[in-house]
Amino acid sequence: MSGMTLVGLRVVVEVARRGSFTAAADALGYTQSAVSRQVNAVETAVGSPLFERWARGVRPTPAGEALLRHARQVVAHLEAAELEIAGLRDKIAGRLAVGAYPTAAASFVPRAIARLRAAHPALAVRLGEAGSPVLLRRLRAGRIEVAVIAVGDGLPDYDLAGLRTEPVPAGRGFGIAVANDHPFAGQSEVDVRDLAGQVWVVGTGREGDPQFGAWPTLAEPVVGHEARTWQTRLGMVAAGLGVSVLPGLAADVVPRGVTWVAVRDPGLVERRRTVVVTEDDRSPAAEAFTQAVREG
Repeated sequence: MSGMTLVGLRVVVEVARRGSFTAAADALGYTQSAVSRQVNAVETAVGSPLFERWARGVRPTPAGEALLRHARQVVAHLEAAELEIAGLRDKIAGRLAVGAYPTAAASFVPRAIARLRAAHPALAVRLGEAGSPVLLRRLRAGRIEVAVIAVGDGLPDYDLAGLRTEPVPAGRGFGIAVANDHPFAGQSEVDVRDLAGQVWVVGTGREGDPQFGAWPTLAEPVVGHEARTWQTRLGMVAAGLGVSVLPGLAADVVPRGVTWVAVRDPGLVERRRTVVVTEDDRSPAAEAFTQAVREG
């Protein structure tokens, strides 16, 4: 099949994946006419049409299906080779141990690791989960290179001397977690005055772990339940046993049955934040992880 190229095979695979020439062009960064030319060249090489038009785009012909079974493997192997070669060129390689407190470990940290691995495929990242005091001990002992911890009101005054810290972009502030059938669940924001009379599921745990009580500015909150982990708290919330304070960084990872709702409270001053902590002379890998967090 002279005249068939790897570029042509990639275009054919993308057209089949997207179901249209236009969508494939957008995904590949080509013009639609360039996509058409590549498909025509491959069709000429195989001597048969590869796609047929239908109401909502295109679909492979029997000849197209036959070619795609092999073309997908060729493209996959090529992409794997490109990643391996990129890893050989990449100066950031080896292993990076990261630790994060539970809420961070369940929310933005995995996304940062995914961005890091995409940029540096030769770098293996291991994520551990623990409370902030434990993470700082592990960092100083050299067991991890990066610690993602919570600092501020209600938390110990950690000794960060000789360490390098960088705040994590705040994003959404504090809100509440409610059951999906709770009256607040259909609202994007509630006023703090509406929280009066709600039953609260609060956190309790080891010293230094971020704990969330009832809403901070409520005068006489009704505490119905206590739980050690945020997963247990949210399980109680999902069961309708109460509502719970939850930072906005966890809003996108609440479990099934739970909705995160923002709270409008002019009297609330948030003095708790998340920071990335490393040794002062952090490694290129630790710097790359920090950059991935900055990118959000």
